[in-house]
Amino acid sequence: MVLKTFGWSFAVTALGLVAAVFYGGWTGFGIVAILSVLEISLSFDNAVVNAGILKKMSAFWQKIFLTIGILIAVFGMRLVFPVVIVAISAKIGPIEAVDLAFNNPNLYEQLVTDAHPAIAAFGGMFLLMIFLDFIFEDRDIKWLGWLERPLAKLGKIDMLSVCIALIVLLVSATTFAMHAHQHAGHADKSATVLLSGVAGLVTYLIVGGLSGYFENRIEEEEEREHEAEEAAKKTGKPVSAVVLAGKAAFFMFLYLEVLDASFSFDGVIGAFAITNDIVLMALGLGIGAMYVRSLTVYLVRQGTLDDYVYLEHGAHYAIGALAIILLITIQYQISEIITGLVGVVLIAASFWSSIRRNKRLAAEGGGGSGDKEELPSGV
Repeated sequence: MVLKTFGWSFAVTALGLVAAVFYGGWTGFGIVAILSVLEISLSFDNAVVNAGILKKMSAFWQKIFLTIGILIAVFGMRLVFPVVIVAISAKIGPIEAVDLAFNNPNLYEQLVTDAHPAIAAFGGMFLLMIFLDFIFEDRDIKWLGWLERPLAKLGKIDMLSVCIALIVLLVSATTFAMHAHQHAGHADKSATVLLSGVAGLVTYLIVGGLSGYFENRIEEEEEREHEAEEAAKKTGKPVSAVVLAGKAAFFMFLYLEVLDASFSFDGVIGAFAITNDIVLMALGLGIGAMYVRSLTVYLVRQGTLDDYVYLEHGAHYAIGALAIILLITIQYQISEIITGLVGVVLIAASFWSSIRRNKRLAAEGGGGSGDKEELPSGV
């Protein structure tokens, strides 16, 4: 099972590390290995959230996610994305940006760093909306009940998450503007931060809204299919399977790709702290992205999210932390080690709480992992 799911990841790792040795010697090997670990640690919460969405999709679309999706994730976000940033921010053509990446890596890195406020605002707002919509939803199973119960009541207020996100964006842009005015030589990019943040919010509302709409369509189709099967059993007639609308799966796939893109922002930016060589960066982050993809499928096929019910909560809290960190990095530098550790600690805590819950239910002779009984986590 492990080899089947992670086989491609192991193969890409071997090829990537060999390519790194040929390209940059053993120094290149070390840099690619470090970048791979960085990407995996920063994106583990991504895999957990992806798994929650992917398990609703058919085997066909899971394969699409692992093939076409990985091409978008590796080549689109880890290789093309930094080049596009440079091309837009420096107002040069993409070919010139690639030339800059190979022949003047220091200037290339500087241009990407200059574009960071816009990237962080876009990604931070997209991820913040995911977190807010999660914590404001009333759920049968609660991890931190003392916090989630009152937030679920507040969540009944329409558009609350959008209002809070916009307030956070305004505070970030205003603080950034004040900092620029107080420090000579710092460019005031508050307008760029505002525009990029609103773009991230709008992207979430459009893609999230479409995926939610089609997810409801899938559930309705499944209910109709179930009713048809029940009716067929009573009458003894065969029933043909209902084919789910392709649009539904497509928009959920699109949502997954935008989600993955937002998660990859911190990895791409963080990679520049280790190297500004675009080839080593693409190799390292690409290997990491492969493992995130494989881990997502593994979680789905093993039913891990059903067995460890607080994992999804921990991942969303990690998303919230990452969103805040991204918005803070508009003005201040935060170590990638801190960013990675926050996510790992929150997911580990939710995993441990899930184990304790399962043991408690077993001791009480209660239901399985699908039990909707709410138990305090004790975290």
